[in-house]
Amino acid sequence: MDTVCKQIYDITGNAWFAESSFWILVKPLRIILILLIALLIRWAAHRMISRLVRTSAHASVPAILRPLRERIPSAPAATADPSAVVPERRRQRAEAIGSVLRNTVTAVVFAIAVLLILSELNFNLAPLIASAGIAGVALGFGAQSLVKDVLSGIFMLLEDQYGVGDTVDLGEATGIVEAVGLRITTVRDARGVLWYIRNGEIIRVGNKSQGWALVIVDMPIGYAGVEEATSVMRAAAAEVAEDPDLAAHFVEPPDVLGVEQVTVDGAVIRTIAKTTADGQFDVGRELRRRLSEALDASGITARIAATRMFPRPAAPNGEETPAAAPPDEHGRGKRGAWVARQVDGQVSSVRSVVEATDHPFALASCQTIGQNS
Repeated sequence: MDTVCKQIYDITGNAWFAESSFWILVKPLRIILILLIALLIRWAAHRMISRLVRTSAHASVPAILRPLRERIPSAPAATADPSAVVPERRRQRAEAIGSVLRNTVTAVVFAIAVLLILSELNFNLAPLIASAGIAGVALGFGAQSLVKDVLSGIFMLLEDQYGVGDTVDLGEATGIVEAVGLRITTVRDARGVLWYIRNGEIIRVGNKSQGWALVIVDMPIGYAGVEEATSVMRAAAAEVAEDPDLAAHFVEPPDVLGVEQVTVDGAVIRTIAKTTADGQFDVGRELRRRLSEALDASGITARIAATRMFPRPAAPNGEETPAAAPPDEHGRGKRGAWVARQVDGQVSSVRSVVEATDHPFALASCQTIGQNS
């Protein structure tokens, strides 16, 4: 400092200017140098982050660094052309993370620069830092939900849990993601309701648009032959897999597993198909349609309807319900005799249909009904 003052006095010959040169020249030059260095560091950091964002959005990255959606093969076409796998989703995610990093770098660099400038102006930073710490603690307690939402949003972006266009189940809301922010996620459900969900309140995420999906179709076949129905359904499922419009959505060919359960109406056969996440709904609808048409064309659907008992009017043909009367020789009044005739008629109809189907379980059930009647 003395050397600088002496040199300025030798140059100017002004004692006042020489004594004040430290505050007039040296301090401003140091403050300007601090600002220039801060701007240079910020520019370099932003440039590095922008280059990293461009590389992540457009260039290929190692498999271990890719999001879960890209690490799981979703279809043969996707595995054949890796560059075609959700580039827009990757770009949006990379830009969101880059924006967060740039804002963080800017805040940190300029905060340090402000502290250095205050130090140059001979401010005592110890009380200031202590006050800032107390204010930070108070802000943390008062706005902890906001901090929780932002941190959850950052980790959600880093982990790529879901993105715009994904079908997700967030607990209270299930639908398509329309917007993703650091604090709020926007989801529109099937009824068109737009849900604004705070990221900190999301406990679990079920993403129906990542990887592959399993379509499950259960079809009742009544008391028809299981082998016959299985062969019919296998042929229909194979036709769906060979459909040019749906073939790209299949990860594995559909498979008819067999009898899943047995109800009072007969057996239920399960069919499964492993598909891409985006094509699961189209494949499911078409598979149900083809299986229903195949069962109808083979006559199995008609046999299912024939084996079912439908309620009849209390008095057929418009007749009045018989009134109570003294018992007949069998100990039954008019009403009891009329009910017995109705039951006998139902049992006869069921017996004729069951004998036509020739199903052992149904025959045994029909014999039990006849004995009880």
